[in-house]
Amino acid sequence: MALPSFSAADFRAALLRLLPTGRIWSREPGSMPYQLATVWAPTFQRSSARGANLITDGFPSTTVELLTEWEATLGLPDPCAGTSPTLEQRQAQVVARLTDSGGASKSYFIAFAKALGFDITITEFVPSRYGKTYGGTYGGDDWAFAWQVSIPAFTLRNRQYGDVYGEPYATWGSTVIQCEFSARKPAHTILLFDYSAGNTPGRLGSFILNIDTLGE
Repeated sequence: MALPSFSAADFRAALLRLLPTGRIWSREPGSMPYQLATVWAPTFQRSSARGANLITDGFPSTTVELLTEWEATLGLPDPCAGTSPTLEQRQAQVVARLTDSGGASKSYFIAFAKALGFDITITEFVPSRYGKTYGGTYGGDDWAFAWQVSIPAFTLRNRQYGDVYGEPYATWGSTVIQCEFSARKPAHTILLFDYSAGNTPGRLGSFILNIDTLGE
């Protein structure tokens, strides 16, 4: 539902309707009451617009002017979003932290990534054992604590109608999810980020970012 929007002409008409009746209270253009209402109306229009804007800024997913206050409440900005995050990335990080209830399950991390604006898959591993299917990942006992987050190589967001003027036409990158996940991962686990072509679950290619060191 769209917020009401009133023009200066709307407020001028409203002011004129509030006047008493009588010959000296003319509503005709050029009369003194009409001219005074024309002068006062823009002030009411600006106040109305600012009041309506507070409703938008009151929600973290749409806030612009109060974004810095939301961030200050949550200890943001921080290095997670990079050096020059977009408005949408900052809003998403605020929402993610506000709605973060904690957890260590796959569903928790997938939901947290969604709040940040990422669709991910998570793959867990096991150490190599006799009888394991040929072609699987080979590794030592550390693989029991490894898990892999697969993210699109380029998380592309195109500019949309209504975006704040001055924002780039397209942005990509996953720095924020790496930082947020690294801070939330269980301390004993080994976190991997997969940016390989196709994001095939379990595929360990040259585009994997190792947050920790895996055992041989």
